[in-house]
Amino acid sequence: MAKKTVAGLQKKGAKDFTKVIKLVKSTKTGAYAFREEVVPKDKVQEFLKSN
Repeated sequence: MAKKTVAGLQKKGAKDFTKVIKLVKSTKTGAYAFREEVVPKDKVQEFLKSN
């Protein structure tokens, strides 16, 4: 699965994007889960601060 993402990020203009992985705690169960997204470099801090 990661190979597809890495291959997709090697296209022209892709250096402007970053794959971000965030650990999120569920409010219902208290369990932790990972949330992954490919976001523009200038939006990384916003993604990490959001819920």
